[in-house]
Amino acid sequence: MVVSVHHLAADAGLEMLKAGGNAVDAAVATGFALAVVHPIAGNLGGGGFLLLRTHDGHATFLDFREQAPLAATADMYLDAQGKVLPEDNLQSSLTGYRAIATPGSVAGLTYAEKKYGKLGLAAAMAPAIKLAEKGFVLSAEEAEELHDPGLTRFADSKRIFQRDGKFYAAGEVLRQPELARTLQRIAADPSDFYHGKLAAELVAELEKGGGLITLEDLARYRVVEREPLTGKFHNYTVISAPPPSSGGVVLLSTLNILAPYDLAKLGDRSPASIHLITEAYRRAYMDRSEYMGDPDYNHIPAAEMTSTRYADAWRASITDQATPSARLHRPEGFLPAAPTSAGKRRESPDTTHFSIVDAEGNAVAMTTTLNNDYGSGVTAGSLGFLLNDEMDDFAAKMNTPNFYGLIQGPADAIAPLKRPLSAMTPTLVLEGGLVDGKLRFVLGSPGGGRIISTVANIFLSAAEGGLNIQQAVDAPRFHHQYLPDTLYLEPGFSGKTIKQLQALGYVVDLKDGYWSNGECIAIDPKSGELLGGQDHRSHYGKAAGY
Repeated sequence: MVVSVHHLAADAGLEMLKAGGNAVDAAVATGFALAVVHPIAGNLGGGGFLLLRTHDGHATFLDFREQAPLAATADMYLDAQGKVLPEDNLQSSLTGYRAIATPGSVAGLTYAEKKYGKLGLAAAMAPAIKLAEKGFVLSAEEAEELHDPGLTRFADSKRIFQRDGKFYAAGEVLRQPELARTLQRIAADPSDFYHGKLAAELVAELEKGGGLITLEDLARYRVVEREPLTGKFHNYTVISAPPPSSGGVVLLSTLNILAPYDLAKLGDRSPASIHLITEAYRRAYMDRSEYMGDPDYNHIPAAEMTSTRYADAWRASITDQATPSARLHRPEGFLPAAPTSAGKRRESPDTTHFSIVDAEGNAVAMTTTLNNDYGSGVTAGSLGFLLNDEMDDFAAKMNTPNFYGLIQGPADAIAPLKRPLSAMTPTLVLEGGLVDGKLRFVLGSPGGGRIISTVANIFLSAAEGGLNIQQAVDAPRFHHQYLPDTLYLEPGFSGKTIKQLQALGYVVDLKDGYWSNGECIAIDPKSGELLGGQDHRSHYGKAAGY
Protein backbone atom coordinates (compact mmCIF):
# COMPACT_ATOMS: atom_id res chain seq x y z
CA MET A 1 0.00 0.00 0.00
CA VAL A 2 0.99 3.60 -0.71
CA VAL A 3 -0.89 6.52 0.87
CA SER A 4 -0.11 9.95 -0.55
CA VAL A 5 -1.61 13.41 -0.85
CA HIS A 6 -1.77 12.93 -4.64
CA HIS A 7 -3.41 9.97 -6.34
CA LEU A 8 -0.94 9.90 -9.24
CA ALA A 9 2.03 9.82 -6.86
CA ALA A 10 0.40 6.96 -4.95
CA ASP A 11 -0.11 5.14 -8.26
CA ALA A 12 3.57 5.67 -9.14
CA GLY A 13 4.62 4.00 -5.91
CA LEU A 14 2.11 1.19 -6.34
CA GLU A 15 3.48 0.54 -9.83
CA MET A 16 6.87 -0.20 -8.26
CA LEU A 17 5.37 -2.59 -5.74
CA LYS A 18 3.49 -4.48 -8.43
CA ALA A 19 6.71 -4.71 -10.46
CA GLY A 20 8.42 -6.54 -7.61
CA GLY A 21 10.01 -3.51 -6.01
CA ASN A 22 10.22 -2.90 -2.30
CA ALA A 23 9.00 -0.03 -0.10
CA VAL A 24 12.07 2.08 -0.93
CA ASP A 25 11.54 1.72 -4.69
CA ALA A 26 7.96 2.83 -4.11
CA ALA A 27 9.09 5.75 -1.95
CA VAL A 28 11.53 6.99 -4.58
CA ALA A 29 8.89 6.73 -7.29
CA THR A 30 6.32 8.51 -5.12
CA GLY A 31 8.78 11.22 -4.12
CA PHE A 32 9.83 12.05 -7.66
CA ALA A 33 6.21 11.90 -8.86
CA LEU A 34 5.19 14.41 -6.18
CA ALA A 35 7.80 16.80 -7.60
CA VAL A 36 5.76 16.76 -10.81
CA VAL A 37 2.12 16.56 -9.70
CA HIS A 38 2.26 18.38 -6.35
CA PRO A 39 4.59 21.35 -6.90
CA ILE A 40 3.19 23.21 -3.90
CA ALA A 41 5.22 20.87 -1.66
CA GLY A 42 6.63 17.92 -3.63
CA ASN A 43 10.04 18.80 -4.95
CA LEU A 44 13.50 18.40 -6.38
CA GLY A 45 14.56 21.71 -4.83
CA GLY A 46 13.77 20.97 -1.18
CA GLY A 47 14.61 18.31 1.35
CA GLY A 48 13.19 15.87 3.87
CA PHE A 49 13.49 12.73 5.95
CA LEU A 50 12.96 9.05 5.16
CA LEU A 51 12.38 6.54 7.97
CA LEU A 52 12.80 2.90 6.94
CA ARG A 53 12.23 -0.33 8.83
CA THR A 54 12.92 -3.56 7.03
CA HIS A 55 10.93 -6.71 7.66
CA ASP A 56 13.85 -8.24 9.58
CA GLY A 57 13.80 -5.46 12.19
CA HIS A 58 16.50 -3.05 10.93
CA ALA A 59 15.56 0.63 11.17
CA THR A 60 17.39 3.64 9.75
CA PHE A 61 16.73 7.33 9.18
CA LEU A 62 17.89 9.22 6.08
CA ASP A 63 18.41 12.93 6.69
CA PHE A 64 18.37 14.87 3.43
CA ARG A 65 17.39 18.15 5.03
CA GLU A 66 18.42 21.32 3.20
CA GLN A 67 21.67 22.98 4.27
CA ALA A 68 22.66 26.63 4.69
CA PRO A 69 25.03 27.89 1.97
CA LEU A 70 28.65 28.65 2.84
CA ALA A 71 27.92 32.35 2.41
CA ALA A 72 25.12 32.33 5.01
CA THR A 73 25.52 34.53 8.10
CA ALA A 74 23.62 34.80 11.39
CA ASP A 75 22.28 38.30 10.64
CA MET A 76 21.67 37.96 6.90
CA TYR A 77 17.94 38.69 7.19
CA LEU A 78 18.20 41.83 9.31
CA ASP A 79 17.97 45.38 8.00
CA ALA A 80 20.32 48.24 8.89
CA GLN A 81 18.39 48.79 12.13
CA GLY A 82 18.69 45.14 13.13
CA LYS A 83 15.04 44.34 12.42
CA VAL A 84 13.93 41.19 10.60
CA LEU A 85 13.11 41.93 6.97
CA PRO A 86 9.37 41.58 6.21
CA GLU A 87 8.33 38.41 4.43
CA ASP A 88 7.37 40.20 1.21
CA ASN A 89 10.89 41.63 0.90
CA LEU A 90 12.82 39.77 -1.81
CA GLN A 91 15.89 39.79 0.43
CA SER A 92 14.03 38.00 3.25
CA SER A 93 14.18 34.40 4.43
CA LEU A 94 10.75 33.68 2.97
CA THR A 95 10.74 34.92 -0.61
CA GLY A 96 13.21 34.97 -3.45
CA TYR A 97 16.72 33.80 -4.19
CA ARG A 98 18.35 34.56 -0.84
CA ALA A 99 15.83 32.33 0.96
CA ILE A 100 17.11 29.21 -0.81
CA ALA A 101 19.14 26.60 1.07
CA THR A 102 21.14 23.86 -0.66
CA PRO A 103 18.53 21.25 -1.69
CA GLY A 104 18.78 17.64 -0.49
CA SER A 105 15.83 15.82 -2.06
CA VAL A 106 17.65 14.53 -5.14
CA ALA A 107 20.54 13.31 -2.99
CA GLY A 108 18.18 11.65 -0.53
CA LEU A 109 16.02 9.84 -3.05
CA THR A 110 18.92 8.63 -5.18
CA TYR A 111 20.89 7.54 -2.09
CA ALA A 112 17.88 5.57 -0.85
CA GLU A 113 17.41 3.84 -4.19
CA LYS A 114 21.07 2.93 -4.55
CA LYS A 115 21.46 1.54 -1.04
CA TYR A 116 18.04 0.09 -0.24
CA GLY A 117 16.06 -0.22 -3.49
CA LYS A 118 15.78 -3.19 -5.84
CA LEU A 119 14.63 -1.92 -9.23
CA GLY A 120 17.19 0.80 -9.94
CA LEU A 121 16.84 4.54 -10.36
CA ALA A 122 15.70 4.50 -14.00
CA ALA A 123 12.73 2.29 -13.17
CA ALA A 124 11.82 4.23 -10.06
CA MET A 125 11.89 7.58 -11.90
CA ALA A 126 10.04 6.42 -15.00
CA PRO A 127 6.54 7.33 -13.73
CA ALA A 128 7.64 10.87 -12.81
CA ILE A 129 9.29 11.41 -16.18
CA LYS A 130 6.15 10.25 -17.95
CA LEU A 131 3.94 12.55 -15.85
CA ALA A 132 6.16 15.53 -16.64
CA GLU A 133 6.33 14.74 -20.38
CA LYS A 134 2.71 13.75 -21.02
CA GLY A 135 1.20 15.96 -18.34
CA PHE A 136 -1.66 15.32 -15.96
CA VAL A 137 -5.20 16.64 -15.60
CA LEU A 138 -5.62 19.31 -12.94
CA SER A 139 -8.47 19.15 -10.46
CA ALA A 140 -10.29 22.34 -9.46
CA GLU A 141 -8.34 22.44 -6.19
CA GLU A 142 -4.99 22.07 -7.95
CA ALA A 143 -5.83 24.72 -10.56
CA GLU A 144 -6.81 27.13 -7.80
CA GLU A 145 -3.55 26.45 -5.93
CA LEU A 146 -1.58 27.57 -9.01
CA HIS A 147 -3.05 31.07 -8.63
CA ASP A 148 -0.60 31.60 -5.78
CA PRO A 149 0.66 35.22 -5.94
CA GLY A 150 4.13 34.15 -4.84
CA LEU A 151 4.62 32.45 -8.22
CA THR A 152 3.62 35.62 -10.07
CA ARG A 153 6.67 37.49 -8.76
CA PHE A 154 9.18 35.34 -10.66
CA ALA A 155 9.14 35.19 -14.46
CA ASP A 156 9.85 31.48 -14.94
CA SER A 157 7.42 30.45 -12.20
CA LYS A 158 4.75 32.63 -13.75
CA ARG A 159 5.48 31.20 -17.20
CA ILE A 160 5.50 27.52 -16.23
CA PHE A 161 2.76 27.35 -13.61
CA GLN A 162 0.52 30.28 -14.57
CA ARG A 163 0.97 30.56 -18.37
CA ASP A 164 1.94 34.20 -17.90
CA GLY A 165 -1.45 35.04 -16.41
CA LYS A 166 -3.63 32.71 -18.51
CA PHE A 167 -4.32 30.58 -15.47
CA TYR A 168 -5.00 26.87 -15.72
CA ALA A 169 -8.56 25.71 -15.13
CA ALA A 170 -9.93 22.44 -13.81
CA GLY A 171 -9.69 19.69 -16.42
CA GLU A 172 -6.72 21.18 -18.27
CA VAL A 173 -3.44 19.32 -18.65
CA LEU A 174 -0.24 20.63 -17.06
CA ARG A 175 2.86 19.57 -19.01
CA GLN A 176 6.39 20.34 -17.79
CA PRO A 177 8.95 19.60 -20.55
CA GLU A 178 11.87 21.34 -18.78
CA LEU A 179 11.26 19.29 -15.66
CA ALA A 180 11.00 16.11 -17.74
CA ARG A 181 14.46 16.72 -19.21
CA THR A 182 15.91 17.38 -15.76
CA LEU A 183 14.41 14.16 -14.42
CA GLN A 184 15.84 12.23 -17.38
CA ARG A 185 19.30 13.66 -16.66
CA ILE A 186 19.07 12.70 -12.98
CA ALA A 187 17.94 9.18 -13.87
CA ALA A 188 20.90 8.81 -16.23
CA ASP A 189 23.49 10.24 -13.80
CA PRO A 190 22.31 11.37 -10.34
CA SER A 191 25.74 12.83 -9.52
CA ASP A 192 25.16 15.44 -12.26
CA PHE A 193 22.81 17.34 -9.91
CA TYR A 194 25.56 18.04 -7.38
CA HIS A 195 28.82 17.73 -9.33
CA GLY A 196 28.21 18.07 -13.07
CA LYS A 197 26.68 20.21 -15.78
CA LEU A 198 23.29 20.16 -14.15
CA ALA A 199 24.84 21.63 -10.98
CA ALA A 200 26.52 24.36 -13.03
CA GLU A 201 23.21 25.22 -14.73
CA LEU A 202 21.42 25.39 -11.39
CA VAL A 203 24.04 27.72 -9.90
CA ALA A 204 23.89 29.93 -13.01
CA GLU A 205 20.11 30.16 -12.68
CA LEU A 206 20.36 31.15 -9.02
CA GLU A 207 23.12 33.69 -9.60
CA LYS A 208 20.73 35.64 -11.85
CA GLY A 209 18.72 36.63 -8.80
CA GLY A 210 21.49 36.97 -6.25
CA GLY A 211 21.21 33.47 -4.78
CA LEU A 212 23.95 32.30 -2.41
CA ILE A 213 24.33 28.66 -3.48
CA THR A 214 27.63 27.86 -5.22
CA LEU A 215 29.12 24.82 -6.91
CA GLU A 216 31.01 24.14 -3.69
CA ASP A 217 27.77 24.13 -1.70
CA LEU A 218 26.32 21.50 -4.02
CA ALA A 219 29.51 19.44 -4.10
CA ARG A 220 29.73 19.37 -0.30
CA TYR A 221 26.14 18.25 0.27
CA ARG A 222 25.79 14.80 1.84
CA VAL A 223 22.91 12.60 2.95
CA VAL A 224 23.32 11.75 6.63
CA GLU A 225 22.15 8.34 7.80
CA ARG A 226 21.15 8.57 11.45
CA GLU A 227 19.91 6.26 14.19
CA PRO A 228 16.15 6.71 14.69
CA LEU A 229 14.80 7.59 18.11
CA THR A 230 12.85 4.81 19.84
CA GLY A 231 10.60 4.68 22.86
CA LYS A 232 7.84 2.67 24.50
CA PHE A 233 4.20 3.51 24.98
CA HIS A 234 2.20 0.76 26.68
CA ASN A 235 2.73 -2.33 24.53
CA TYR A 236 3.96 -0.31 21.55
CA THR A 237 7.47 0.53 20.36
CA VAL A 238 7.57 3.94 18.68
CA ILE A 239 10.32 4.63 16.11
CA SER A 240 10.60 8.26 15.07
CA ALA A 241 12.76 11.09 13.76
CA PRO A 242 15.99 12.17 15.53
CA PRO A 243 17.48 15.69 15.36
CA PRO A 244 17.66 17.83 13.26
CA SER A 245 13.99 16.96 13.49
CA SER A 246 12.38 17.88 16.77
CA GLY A 247 9.54 15.51 15.93
CA GLY A 248 10.70 12.31 17.57
CA VAL A 249 11.89 14.01 20.76
CA VAL A 250 8.64 15.93 21.28
CA LEU A 251 6.47 12.95 20.32
CA LEU A 252 8.25 10.54 22.68
CA SER A 253 8.32 13.10 25.48
CA THR A 254 4.58 13.65 25.05
CA LEU A 255 3.83 9.93 25.09
CA ASN A 256 6.04 9.37 28.13
CA ILE A 257 4.11 11.99 30.07
CA LEU A 258 0.79 10.43 29.03
CA ALA A 259 1.74 6.78 29.56
CA PRO A 260 0.20 6.24 33.03
CA TYR A 261 -3.15 7.80 32.15
CA ASP A 262 -6.08 5.69 30.99
CA LEU A 263 -6.95 7.74 27.92
CA ALA A 264 -9.14 4.96 26.55
CA LYS A 265 -11.38 5.18 29.61
CA LEU A 266 -11.62 8.95 29.32
CA GLY A 267 -12.80 8.68 25.70
CA ASP A 268 -11.40 10.05 22.46
CA ARG A 269 -11.47 13.88 22.37
CA SER A 270 -13.32 14.19 25.64
CA PRO A 271 -12.47 17.41 27.52
CA ALA A 272 -10.61 15.33 30.11
CA SER A 273 -8.41 13.56 27.53
CA ILE A 274 -7.81 16.76 25.55
CA HIS A 275 -6.72 18.44 28.78
CA LEU A 276 -4.11 15.79 29.63
CA ILE A 277 -2.75 15.57 26.07
CA THR A 278 -2.59 19.36 25.80
CA GLU A 279 -0.65 19.65 29.05
CA ALA A 280 1.81 17.05 27.73
CA TYR A 281 2.19 19.04 24.50
CA ARG A 282 2.76 22.25 26.47
CA ARG A 283 5.67 20.75 28.39
CA ALA A 284 7.28 18.90 25.48
CA TYR A 285 7.11 21.97 23.22
CA MET A 286 8.67 24.11 25.95
CA ASP A 287 11.75 21.87 25.88
CA ARG A 288 11.74 21.92 22.09
CA SER A 289 11.83 25.69 22.03
CA GLU A 290 15.06 25.95 24.00
CA TYR A 291 17.15 22.88 23.23
CA MET A 292 16.61 21.72 19.65
CA GLY A 293 18.79 22.32 16.59
CA ASP A 294 21.23 20.62 14.20
CA PRO A 295 22.95 17.80 16.18
CA ASP A 296 26.10 18.23 14.11
CA TYR A 297 26.48 21.75 15.53
CA ASN A 298 24.93 21.45 19.01
CA HIS A 299 24.62 19.02 21.88
CA ILE A 300 20.97 18.00 21.91
CA PRO A 301 19.99 16.29 25.20
CA ALA A 302 17.57 13.96 23.40
CA ALA A 303 18.11 11.01 25.74
CA GLU A 304 17.42 13.17 28.79
CA MET A 305 14.38 14.80 27.20
CA THR A 306 12.85 11.42 26.34
CA SER A 307 13.63 9.64 29.61
CA THR A 308 10.73 8.24 31.63
CA ARG A 309 12.11 9.74 34.87
CA TYR A 310 12.02 13.18 33.31
CA ALA A 311 8.47 12.56 32.11
CA ASP A 312 7.49 11.50 35.63
CA ALA A 313 8.78 14.81 36.96
CA TRP A 314 6.95 16.80 34.29
CA ARG A 315 3.72 14.87 34.92
CA ALA A 316 3.78 15.80 38.60
CA SER A 317 3.11 19.42 37.64
CA ILE A 318 -0.12 18.60 35.77
CA THR A 319 -3.29 19.44 37.69
CA ASP A 320 -6.99 19.29 36.85
CA GLN A 321 -6.72 22.82 35.42
CA ALA A 322 -4.74 24.32 32.53
CA THR A 323 -1.23 25.39 33.52
CA PRO A 324 -0.51 28.90 32.20
CA SER A 325 2.67 28.66 30.15
CA ALA A 326 4.14 31.68 31.93
CA ARG A 327 4.00 29.72 35.20
CA LEU A 328 5.55 26.55 33.86
CA HIS A 329 8.81 25.54 35.51
CA ARG A 330 11.00 22.81 34.07
CA PRO A 331 11.89 20.02 36.53
CA GLU A 332 15.38 20.60 37.90
CA GLY A 333 18.28 18.19 37.74
CA PHE A 334 17.47 16.47 34.44
CA LEU A 335 18.61 18.75 31.59
CA PRO A 336 21.65 20.99 31.20
CA ALA A 337 21.11 24.72 31.42
CA ALA A 338 19.11 25.93 28.44
CA PRO A 339 20.85 28.25 25.95
CA THR A 340 19.87 31.88 26.45
CA SER A 341 18.22 34.33 24.05
CA ALA A 342 15.48 32.13 22.66
CA GLY A 343 14.12 33.35 19.34
CA LYS A 344 10.75 32.91 17.71
CA ARG A 345 10.44 31.76 14.16
CA ARG A 346 8.05 30.45 11.63
CA GLU A 347 7.62 26.89 10.38
CA SER A 348 5.57 26.52 7.26
CA PRO A 349 2.65 24.09 7.12
CA ASP A 350 3.30 23.35 3.45
CA THR A 351 5.01 19.99 3.40
CA THR A 352 3.90 16.52 2.26
CA HIS A 353 4.09 13.06 3.77
CA PHE A 354 3.48 9.57 2.43
CA SER A 355 3.42 6.09 3.97
CA ILE A 356 4.32 2.78 2.34
CA VAL A 357 4.28 -0.91 3.27
CA ASP A 358 5.40 -3.59 0.79
CA ALA A 359 4.56 -7.29 0.50
CA GLU A 360 7.48 -8.35 2.72
CA GLY A 361 6.54 -5.95 5.49
CA ASN A 362 9.21 -3.33 4.81
CA ALA A 363 7.86 0.10 5.73
CA VAL A 364 8.74 3.68 4.80
CA ALA A 365 7.46 6.89 6.33
CA MET A 366 8.75 9.87 4.37
CA THR A 367 8.15 13.59 4.80
CA THR A 368 9.47 16.14 2.32
CA THR A 369 9.12 19.89 1.95
CA LEU A 370 9.81 23.13 0.10
CA ASN A 371 8.83 24.94 3.32
CA ASN A 372 6.27 27.54 2.19
CA ASP A 373 3.73 27.13 -0.60
CA TYR A 374 5.94 26.66 -3.67
CA GLY A 375 8.98 27.37 -1.51
CA SER A 376 10.79 30.59 -2.33
CA GLY A 377 8.60 31.08 -5.41
CA VAL A 378 11.73 30.82 -7.57
CA THR A 379 11.85 28.30 -10.43
CA ALA A 380 15.12 27.37 -12.08
CA GLY A 381 13.59 28.05 -15.48
CA SER A 382 15.77 25.95 -17.76
CA LEU A 383 15.51 23.05 -15.30
CA GLY A 384 11.81 23.39 -14.51
CA PHE A 385 11.72 22.95 -10.74
CA LEU A 386 10.97 25.17 -7.76
CA LEU A 387 13.47 25.97 -5.00
CA ASN A 388 12.87 25.94 -1.27
CA ASP A 389 12.79 28.83 1.20
CA GLU A 390 14.21 26.65 3.93
CA MET A 391 16.47 29.39 5.31
CA ASP A 392 13.33 30.58 7.06
CA ASP A 393 13.44 27.52 9.31
CA PHE A 394 16.46 29.00 11.06
CA ALA A 395 16.03 31.61 13.79
CA ALA A 396 16.61 34.86 11.89
CA LYS A 397 16.82 36.86 15.13
CA MET A 398 16.56 36.04 18.79
CA ASN A 399 13.51 37.27 20.75
CA THR A 400 11.50 38.19 17.66
CA PRO A 401 7.95 36.81 17.27
CA ASN A 402 7.04 34.99 14.10
CA PHE A 403 3.77 34.33 12.33
CA TYR A 404 2.93 31.35 14.57
CA GLY A 405 4.75 32.57 17.69
CA LEU A 406 6.73 29.32 17.68
CA ILE A 407 9.91 29.63 19.72
CA GLN A 408 13.40 28.46 18.83
CA GLY A 409 16.69 29.29 20.50
CA PRO A 410 20.35 29.82 19.60
CA ALA A 411 20.80 26.14 18.72
CA ASP A 412 19.00 26.96 15.48
CA ALA A 413 20.86 30.16 14.59
CA ILE A 414 22.03 30.47 10.97
CA ALA A 415 25.51 29.12 10.22
CA PRO A 416 27.24 27.89 7.03
CA LEU A 417 26.49 24.24 6.13
CA LYS A 418 24.07 23.93 9.06
CA ARG A 419 20.70 22.18 8.73
CA PRO A 420 17.66 23.97 10.15
CA LEU A 421 15.50 22.44 12.85
CA SER A 422 12.38 20.71 11.57
CA ALA A 423 9.12 19.43 13.02
CA MET A 424 8.74 16.69 10.38
CA THR A 425 7.83 13.48 12.22
CA PRO A 426 7.84 10.35 10.05
CA THR A 427 7.00 7.59 12.53
CA LEU A 428 6.63 3.81 12.64
CA VAL A 429 4.86 2.00 15.47
CA LEU A 430 5.34 -1.66 16.37
CA GLU A 431 3.32 -3.85 18.66
CA GLY A 432 5.94 -5.53 20.83
CA GLY A 433 9.70 -5.05 20.85
CA LEU A 434 12.01 -3.16 18.51
CA VAL A 435 13.36 -6.21 16.67
CA ASP A 436 10.60 -8.80 17.03
CA GLY A 437 7.60 -6.48 17.16
CA LYS A 438 4.88 -6.46 14.50
CA LEU A 439 4.36 -3.35 12.42
CA ARG A 440 1.10 -1.62 13.42
CA PHE A 441 1.20 1.96 12.15
CA VAL A 442 3.03 4.07 9.54
CA LEU A 443 2.41 7.72 10.38
CA GLY A 444 3.25 11.25 9.33
CA SER A 445 1.85 14.59 8.20
CA PRO A 446 2.72 18.07 6.99
CA GLY A 447 1.77 21.06 9.14
CA GLY A 448 4.88 22.95 10.29
CA GLY A 449 5.04 23.10 14.07
CA ARG A 450 1.72 21.25 14.21
CA ILE A 451 3.11 18.12 12.56
CA ILE A 452 4.10 16.60 15.89
CA SER A 453 0.74 17.11 17.57
CA THR A 454 -1.01 15.86 14.43
CA VAL A 455 0.96 12.60 14.49
CA ALA A 456 0.26 12.26 18.21
CA ASN A 457 -3.46 12.98 17.68
CA ILE A 458 -3.70 10.28 15.01
CA PHE A 459 -1.70 7.68 16.94
CA LEU A 460 -3.54 8.19 20.24
CA SER A 461 -6.93 8.07 18.55
CA ALA A 462 -6.06 4.82 16.77
CA ALA A 463 -4.19 3.17 19.65
CA GLU A 464 -6.20 4.43 22.62
CA GLY A 465 -9.35 6.10 21.33
CA GLY A 466 -10.97 3.21 19.49
CA LEU A 467 -10.93 4.90 16.07
CA ASN A 468 -9.86 3.14 12.90
CA ILE A 469 -7.05 4.76 10.95
CA GLN A 470 -9.35 6.63 8.56
CA GLN A 471 -11.40 8.00 11.43
CA ALA A 472 -8.22 8.93 13.32
CA VAL A 473 -6.81 10.82 10.33
CA ASP A 474 -10.07 12.64 9.64
CA ALA A 475 -10.96 13.54 13.24
CA PRO A 476 -10.67 17.22 14.28
CA ARG A 477 -7.27 18.12 15.66
CA PHE A 478 -6.09 20.11 18.64
CA HIS A 479 -2.71 21.69 19.20
CA HIS A 480 -0.72 23.54 21.85
CA GLN A 481 2.91 24.59 21.40
CA TYR A 482 3.72 26.26 24.76
CA LEU A 483 3.80 29.77 23.29
CA PRO A 484 1.58 31.43 22.41
CA ASP A 485 -0.45 30.06 25.33
CA THR A 486 -3.31 29.05 23.08
CA LEU A 487 -5.22 25.82 22.49
CA TYR A 488 -5.94 25.62 18.76
CA LEU A 489 -8.97 23.58 17.67
CA GLU A 490 -10.07 22.55 14.20
CA PRO A 491 -13.75 22.68 13.24
CA GLY A 492 -15.72 19.70 14.52
CA PHE A 493 -15.58 20.05 18.29
CA SER A 494 -18.93 20.56 20.01
CA GLY A 495 -19.83 23.81 21.72
CA LYS A 496 -20.12 21.90 24.98
CA THR A 497 -16.54 20.57 24.68
CA ILE A 498 -15.22 24.05 23.89
CA LYS A 499 -16.97 25.58 26.91
CA GLN A 500 -15.61 22.84 29.18
CA LEU A 501 -12.07 23.47 27.94
CA GLN A 502 -12.48 27.19 28.53
CA ALA A 503 -13.72 26.44 32.04
CA LEU A 504 -10.47 24.54 32.63
CA GLY A 505 -8.59 27.74 31.87
CA TYR A 506 -7.67 27.33 28.19
CA VAL A 507 -7.61 30.20 25.73
CA VAL A 508 -9.24 28.52 22.74
CA ASP A 509 -8.62 29.60 19.13
CA LEU A 510 -11.03 28.36 16.46
CA LYS A 511 -9.98 30.74 13.67
CA ASP A 512 -7.29 28.68 11.95
CA GLY A 513 -9.64 26.24 10.22
CA TYR A 514 -8.12 22.93 9.14
CA TRP A 515 -4.42 22.12 9.17
CA SER A 516 -2.04 19.29 8.30
CA ASN A 517 -2.73 16.32 6.04
CA GLY A 518 -2.05 12.92 7.57
CA GLU A 519 -1.37 10.09 5.13
CA CYS A 520 -1.13 6.94 7.24
CA ILE A 521 -1.37 3.15 7.26
CA ALA A 522 -2.54 0.76 9.98
CA ILE A 523 -1.91 -2.98 9.90
CA ASP A 524 -4.61 -5.25 11.33
CA PRO A 525 -2.86 -7.28 14.06
CA LYS A 526 -4.86 -10.44 13.32
CA SER A 527 -5.28 -10.56 9.55
CA GLY A 528 -2.26 -8.46 8.50
CA GLU A 529 -4.58 -6.43 6.27
CA LEU A 530 -3.29 -2.97 5.34
CA LEU A 531 -5.72 -0.17 6.14
CA GLY A 532 -5.12 3.23 4.55
CA GLY A 533 -6.04 6.57 6.09
CA GLN A 534 -6.00 9.27 3.39
CA ASP A 535 -6.84 12.66 4.82
CA HIS A 536 -10.18 14.20 3.79
CA ARG A 537 -8.56 17.63 4.07
CA SER A 538 -7.05 17.00 0.63
CA HIS A 539 -9.37 16.14 -2.24
CA TYR A 540 -6.87 14.58 -4.62
CA GLY A 541 -5.04 12.07 -2.42
CA LYS A 542 -5.31 8.30 -2.42
CA ALA A 543 -4.62 5.11 -0.51
CA ALA A 544 -3.49 2.73 -3.27
CA GLY A 545 -2.91 -0.95 -2.58
CA TYR A 546 -3.32 -4.45 -3.89
